[in-house]
Amino acid sequence: MGVVVESSIWEPNPSLYIFIFLCCFFSIFLLPYYSNKISSSSLFDHGFSSSFLRFQRNFLLVFSLASVMEGLWSVFGEFELVIYGASKEQMMLFLSVGYAAALFVGTFLGMLSDFIGQTKVCLVFFILHFIVGIWKRITTHSSVWVANICLSLASSIFNINFETWAVVEHEKQGHRQDTLSDTFWLMTFFESASLIGSQVLANWLVGSNMEKGIASPYSASIFLAIIGIIVITRGWTENSTLTFKEYTTSFNTCIFGDKRIWLLICAQACIQFSIGVFWVLWAPTLVADGREVHLGLIYPCLLGSRMLGSTVFPWLISGPSSFRTEDCLVYAFIVLGFVFSIVAYDYQEIGVLVTLFCLFHACVGFILPSLARLRTMYVPNELRGGMISLSLAPANAAILLFLLQRGYNQNIENAAMLSFTALGLFIAAGCMHMLKRWGKQPYQNGHKL
Repeated sequence: MGVVVESSIWEPNPSLYIFIFLCCFFSIFLLPYYSNKISSSSLFDHGFSSSFLRFQRNFLLVFSLASVMEGLWSVFGEFELVIYGASKEQMMLFLSVGYAAALFVGTFLGMLSDFIGQTKVCLVFFILHFIVGIWKRITTHSSVWVANICLSLASSIFNINFETWAVVEHEKQGHRQDTLSDTFWLMTFFESASLIGSQVLANWLVGSNMEKGIASPYSASIFLAIIGIIVITRGWTENSTLTFKEYTTSFNTCIFGDKRIWLLICAQACIQFSIGVFWVLWAPTLVADGREVHLGLIYPCLLGSRMLGSTVFPWLISGPSSFRTEDCLVYAFIVLGFVFSIVAYDYQEIGVLVTLFCLFHACVGFILPSLARLRTMYVPNELRGGMISLSLAPANAAILLFLLQRGYNQNIENAAMLSFTALGLFIAAGCMHMLKRWGKQPYQNGHKL
């Protein structure tokens, strides 16, 4: 007599989507009515100049377009490898090649953008996506390596240059410094919303017929890249004034010679490392107990939580009860450290794991604009891209090392990676505590928020 084993499928409660949406809605629209500093924290402040609002909307439009393209490939890339029958070892190899490209080439893209201009390097972002789309339309299996390297470099540009570009353009056009905080959290908010939109777009393009629909995202990527190229080439121009010798001298003096900036670099590296480890391990962690999980339904919850976390930023930093940025970051990093510690303990209740993952993304949504705000206080604008790329290098190196150890030598477990990530986050909290003690006199000339 045969035994029938019923499969258990876990799905998030639909009310969770409504809850996150309502929280984001009320967090944004109630802030102006309860803030004592509406002029510096309100998204709807009519005291802003029309030139600033036009600049902010145009920039967020380009940034959202870039976020959709990033999300389109992150959602569709793994699905594409599964369709082509790539093994687990091959997927680990593709990830390793991507992080190697980001480490050995992407590390210098921020410095390059400082030297030749952020607009030119951001233009390269859309050109890389255009090349990948064209290349995949022409070839399929043989294009995986080229596409992986190009997309990794594009991701490095996305993480480095768009923030730097916003700050430099903001200063060049003479906008108020206190409006930068709004731009930072709105970038995180729109990025998360665009990533959710890219998932919807990818599902719609592929449709039910995977054989015929698999080429549709390539065409969408080409179309979006063309729009981005046109908008950037027609909307912004810039001229670089620094020589290479001047840049290297300033970088050695202001970046390598300032211990406060080293603390910021360490904290940024730790949060980027935790984000990378999360996206590598979140799916294997959720399915570890053998139950079927609809990851596509959990993905919007995670990014929705990040949106919610970004809306908390103006409440804590410049809202009715403002706190010092370093203090908030200390507690946020400690919370993330405990989140990864619990997950590393091999806890397998899916509902609890999803809750912890949502808490992780909510904290990330708050941490990213907070670190951007601190960079504006301590890092000269003309060196900002190089400083951010320097911050990403240790994270990329650590993830590459773990991928090689996990994929080939098989001598490191997921729990060890999660534990190491938790340790890094606790170190980041210590860095923020030290920054509070040493950072009594941040840069005041043109960087005060």
